[in-house]
Amino acid sequence: MRPTGPREPWEGRRVVLGVTGGIAAYKVVQVARDLTRLGAEVDVVMSRAAREFVRPLSFEGVTGRPVLTEAFSAEGAAVHIRLGREADAVCVAPATADLLARAAQGRSNDLLTTTLLVARCPVLLCPAMNDRMWAHPAVLDNARRCRDLGYVLVGPDSGPLAVGEADGPGRLSEPHEIVARVGRALGADGPLAGRRVLVTAGPTREPIDPVRYVGNRSSGRMGFAIAESAWLAGAQVTLVTGPSALDDPAGVETIRVDTGRQMFDAVRPRVGEADVVVYAAAVADFRPADPAAEKLKRREMEGPPTVAFAENPDIARETLGLRREGAVAVGFALETSDLLARAEAKRIEKGFDLLVANDATEAGAGFEVETNRVTLLEAGREPLPLPILPKPIVADRILARAAALLRSGVGSS
Repeated sequence: MRPTGPREPWEGRRVVLGVTGGIAAYKVVQVARDLTRLGAEVDVVMSRAAREFVRPLSFEGVTGRPVLTEAFSAEGAAVHIRLGREADAVCVAPATADLLARAAQGRSNDLLTTTLLVARCPVLLCPAMNDRMWAHPAVLDNARRCRDLGYVLVGPDSGPLAVGEADGPGRLSEPHEIVARVGRALGADGPLAGRRVLVTAGPTREPIDPVRYVGNRSSGRMGFAIAESAWLAGAQVTLVTGPSALDDPAGVETIRVDTGRQMFDAVRPRVGEADVVVYAAAVADFRPADPAAEKLKRREMEGPPTVAFAENPDIARETLGLRREGAVAVGFALETSDLLARAEAKRIEKGFDLLVANDATEAGAGFEVETNRVTLLEAGREPLPLPILPKPIVADRILARAAALLRSGVGSS
């Protein structure tokens, strides 16, 4: 996730970002920067040991706010009370073995741990330490105790540790993962809380032979953004995607497939469980009917090969009757001419409650770009054109309408 500006659920929220003394503290500057760019007010609290690794000025430079270090200061003797009461979320990264122990015991021997005792908002702890330390029974017991207290543990991941140490579990989760997890905590009671959302995304690749395929230019960005947005709004999300270079969205069950038939097989048993189904994939309409078992070689052929095609499943149409009663179905129409007329015909034909139409010929919209300009179509409403926006913001707008339709009971039956 690349922040593109203020966005829900971070915008206007107060986040306390605790930083303790580990080498991974340098990565948390990016966390502070991204949270700030997403519109959060970030109060950084640094332990004394953390200041041995990163200077407070680095955090002040990316948040525009003073770093807090002492429990007692000119701001008032009870600064921890203010921080804990005003915070919408608290995130500690890196959370060292020492911090986990003190949090598990309810210690209050510095500003950060006293703030944890006051906070009644979601608290996320992001462990980072040597793999042997993380594997120690005392550390694991402290981690379990923290979970029992209601704290959410993010990571640790496996991977390269400090110089001279082996790869293994103990690595701090990546900044984008931490930022996403903070967003989920802030949006846990969002408009899709407790709902199930199924999203298709990306292109399909229909093999001609083991090397060549028929496909399209879809990057999957729009579908991935919708899956992430639904998760941030509190939903349980499944993403079925064709080949894409994008990383799996945080918190989302991601199923990767290659062909249209594989996507249909993955979607079909899951449609009936979903409250919202978003068909954002660019599925190839046709596939080579008889793919070659071995690579076709030019020197062995007499001229260009002739490829016979067969029709792929129309996933939206063929799962229409499998949607649960009251579910909201969202479709996409990418056209090169007669956009609104063709999009409206598609909405009616496939039983979509919401149709997202966009013009493939417009600069900054459609495939292989990070922005989109779309028009939203619904029965009984005038088309709603949106300005050109980053795809994550477009995803938020689409899901806001889907959630409204879900609440109103307009979904397909």
